[in-house]
Amino acid sequence: MEPKKPALKFLDIASAVLIAIATGLVFFYAPMEAVMGNVQRVFYFHVAHAWVGLLGFMVAAVAGVLYLRTGDLKWDVVEVAAVEVSLVFFFVAIVTGSIWARPAWNAWWTWDPRLTTAAILELVYAAYLMLRAGIEDPERRARFGAVYVLLGFLSVPMTFLSIRLLRTIHPVVIGGGGSGAEGQFDMSPKMLHTLLFSVFTFSVYFVDVLWHRVRLGNLMQKVEQLRLKVVR
Repeated sequence: MEPKKPALKFLDIASAVLIAIATGLVFFYAPMEAVMGNVQRVFYFHVAHAWVGLLGFMVAAVAGVLYLRTGDLKWDVVEVAAVEVSLVFFFVAIVTGSIWARPAWNAWWTWDPRLTTAAILELVYAAYLMLRAGIEDPERRARFGAVYVLLGFLSVPMTFLSIRLLRTIHPVVIGGGGSGAEGQFDMSPKMLHTLLFSVFTFSVYFVDVLWHRVRLGNLMQKVEQLRLKVVR
């Protein structure tokens, strides 16, 4: 594997420092929410992970378009890396959401429109990895993957808009919803500062992890190309 570039080393350090600061803000700067108490603090991590997950699926869709336009397999590497990283981030968002939901709704899970569409989104991209695993030819796999990831991206706006267009008990954090969501709370300035910093922090961390995954993907691609030459 190629030596790690200075920019990536800096990003590693910056991510660690930012995560430490964000954690400090969550537990020592943001005030305790009056109704839900300390469990509300998971909200800052939940929103940040959900945002990064959706951002990564958008990156994968853009990479899919670029592959279909250019046929360059480097975009396929970026595409699959973005999907894998985003699946993890979005899964963490679902888990942290369940932790928040237990005291707020008295249930770990409910088939609310937001939760249902989030679960479908996670399964759609998990199926993408299964599709790729069943195709051996690199170019055919990349082509099918690019088309699938573009179709799968339709589930992203559906998930984002579900709490704004449908009756739901999930709080609307950004923008207004059509119906009053249970568990909603007003953010104080310190809460808003903490939320914005957490979103920024995990966006930087996403770039860092994605870069590492792309480096690994490039190495895997070289190994596969050597294997195919030996087989042929």
